[in-house]
Amino acid sequence: MDLGIKGRKAIVCASSRGLGKGCAIALGQAGVSLVLNGRDRSALEATAEEIRRATGVTVTPVVADISTSEGQAAVLAACPDPDILINNNGGPPLKDFRQLERAAMLDGVTMNMITPIELIQKVIDRMTERGFGRIVNITSISVKMPVAGLDLSSGARAGLTAFVAGIARTVADRNVTINNLLPGYFDTDRLRGSLRVAAQKSGSSEEAAAAQRVALVPAKRFGSASEFGQTCAFLCSVHASYITGQSVLMDGGLYQSTF
Repeated sequence: MDLGIKGRKAIVCASSRGLGKGCAIALGQAGVSLVLNGRDRSALEATAEEIRRATGVTVTPVVADISTSEGQAAVLAACPDPDILINNNGGPPLKDFRQLERAAMLDGVTMNMITPIELIQKVIDRMTERGFGRIVNITSISVKMPVAGLDLSSGARAGLTAFVAGIARTVADRNVTINNLLPGYFDTDRLRGSLRVAAQKSGSSEEAAAAQRVALVPAKRFGSASEFGQTCAFLCSVHASYITGQSVLMDGGLYQSTF
């Protein structure tokens, strides 16, 4: 399917690996010029070169912490007027809520709520002026269902979801959409890290912890960054212009709900 976004420009945050990388690859395949972001220079530059070779699009890597004002300024200097913004960021590590100190809680809210809001503030008016804009926030299934130890991440991402719900309705008539993608268990470094922690706590192997987690998913597998990226790219397409303010679950059926 031609997504109708060839020649558009996108900022994809935290895109050197994992779900962000999957989104960047899919947008590159659709002909979108990319600004990638990450803090690991070698991983970021390797991803940028991989996408250039595979798709032929222009790819600009920006090494920066997107949660800082300086990092946001650097990314926006590389792409001042993006047509597409993919908000993504690392989340706080697994931790019992009793152990969370005030500074850690504020950092978590900054990473997973304030940072994407700040970026939206900085790009949305130019999108409405041009009559095209796609904003996708990568959040988590934990917005809809509790995940033990991810209370801080869940709360911050739920706050972002509520914050943008009203905003999405104010710009829909200018062909600007804001949606959220809620991943369940995807085979990423973050998932593998949580499996190692689970294995250590239970005294089992990482493979056993993975099998136990997979057994919870009706699809009986983890998701891939590639399929996640293709869904993100569709939400950025001309075909998805009537989809806005939505939280789209990608979880293999894990969340048990009729509606």
